[in-house]
This record gives sequence, structure tokens and C-alpha cells, in this order.
Amino acid sequence: MKPFKLLLLIPFITTLLFSQTLLAEEHPMTVDIKRLTMETALRIAKGAIDQCRKEGVQITVTVVDRSGHAQVVLRDVLAVDITLPISKQKAHSAMAFNTPLSKMEGRFKGPYQVPKLDGLVLSAGGIPINIGGSLMGGIGVSGAPSGKIDEKCAEAGLEAVRTDLELSGM
Repeated sequence: MKPFKLLLLIPFITTLLFSQTLLAEEHPMTVDIKRLTMETALRIAKGAIDQCRKEGVQITVTVVDRSGHAQVVLRDVLAVDITLPISKQKAHSAMAFNTPLSKMEGRFKGPYQVPKLDGLVLSAGGIPINIGGSLMGGIGVSGAPSGKIDEKCAEAGLEAVRTDLELSGM
């Protein structure tokens, strides 16, 4: 290639490289996502179990991550087996809708609406883990005689770590 033609390409190449740098600064290539540690999820689950024991009931609690995967599952000694999948479904549903499930009861009544999807449970006892506007997962409790008690236990689990999460900048 002749030196003159090469000189003509230099401004073009410089502009191309510079614009790519600016584009990368405006639009990052990755996203930082906050996740609960296993220890934090375990504290949440233990807090829920402790509250339900105070209520005199044996439950299962599941803490799911923001993808809906179980991170911690605790089943108290006398909690029946069916509470295992129900607590996971409650945790996943609360996380997916980012709202306490008690606020969703009775919302969908038609035969072809959202609750007919496999794996969704819209009965009280599931709450999202949303700290400072960051959705981090969900808590599902099953086994108490009412969803109201299930939800009270889930809330106690979240309260066991809420202050620490908020102070850590979550």
C-alpha cells in the first residue's frame, strides 16, 4: 500500500477506535447483580423457623435467589413432606411477582389466567426479598394452619437480616 493511502486511513481508524471507547463507557458490557450469601439465606430461613416455633407450628421454609433457584431449604422436624414443594413455589412466585402473595390472593379468577401455570402458587406465605429497590430473591413458608401465619414467619425471617442488608448498601 502506498504511504499516501495509509495516511488517509489513520484518521478513519483513530475515529473508529475512539468511538468504540465512548460507546463502551456509555453502555457497559456487564451488569453487577447483588446476591445473598448462603449464610444470609440461612439466617433468613432460621428466623422464619424460629418465629413459627413461637407460634407453635412446624413449617418448611425455602429461600430462593433472584433466578428462582432454591438457595436454602429448612424443614422442621414435624413439617409434612408436601410443605417442601409448596414453600419453594411460594418463594419463587413472590420473587417473580415482586410482591407478597397475600396481596395476590383472589386476583386471578378466569380459567386461563396466570395462576394456571405450573409452579405458581398465589396463597399467602411468600414474600420477595427486596432491599433498597434491589430484588434479591424470595421467601416461602408452608405448613402453618393459615397463610397469614406462614407469611408472618416469612416476614420474621426477612427482618432477621433486613438491617444488616440495608447497612451493607444492598
